[in-house]
Amino acid sequence: MEPSLADIAVELYVGPPADFVAARNARAAETADPALAARTRALKKPSVAAWVVNVFAHERAAQLAEALHLAQELQEAQEDLDARALSQLGRDRRVLTNRLAAAATELAEARGERITASTREAVQQTITAAFFDPTAAAAVASGRLIRELEPSTAFAEIADSLVGGGAPVLPETTARPVDEVKARRDRRDAERAVRDADRAHERAVRDAAAADRALRVASLRVEELDRRERDLEAELTTVRNDAKRARAEVQHAGEEQQELAQRIGDTDAALRAAQAALGDLGRS
Repeated sequence: MEPSLADIAVELYVGPPADFVAARNARAAETADPALAARTRALKKPSVAAWVVNVFAHERAAQLAEALHLAQELQEAQEDLDARALSQLGRDRRVLTNRLAAAATELAEARGERITASTREAVQQTITAAFFDPTAAAAVASGRLIRELEPSTAFAEIADSLVGGGAPVLPETTARPVDEVKARRDRRDAERAVRDADRAHERAVRDAAAADRALRVASLRVEELDRRERDLEAELTTVRNDAKRARAEVQHAGEEQQELAQRIGDTDAALRAAQAALGDLGRS
């Protein structure tokens, strides 16, 4: 079965930028459908910033989807916030944007590409745009982005020009009733998630500071996470063993308590009998 143009575009847009034109033309040449081949050959080469975002969307799809969902919840929650909370929300959103941009840049550098400061800034701006506009979010998540995005742009009318291989598919949205308590709880959860993510990122930066970022940052992060996983598994095993022993001790203490209660009852009965006998002797 012949792949769709969107599938072909994703495949091409995550490949090495320098090889894009040759890969695109080769892919078109091997396509049996003339119309599809022509549309493949017409695919535009992505900018470097767009390519960085495409690689991240392809390799970290779950992480990107979670971040976009969190950004949407933050956007909805801000209607009930005061000026101080809105300022904190803005800072939290910037932290999340910087973290995602750094992760995307690291993935691109791990592929051997040199990412300049201006390109990283363009990646940050593109992710920021995705946080505020559903069309931009769909374009970023598609992995077929052609160019970087500006947060102040209205994207709904230019969706076709943002990606290659067809307009991005917008997620379905449904109106939800206003629930102030739930909104506040979701906001607290979102703020906590951002803080936790920020601390995790800071730890990763410290661990990787002396490493060659282009070759070693990914492996160092994996080693750190593996260590944490082993520590948590070991701690969980210890807790389970302690809990098992504690339950056994509780059971033993309960049984001993029942036995002592029985003994107390028996001795109390014996005491009363002895007192009664003594009383009888006194009266005789």
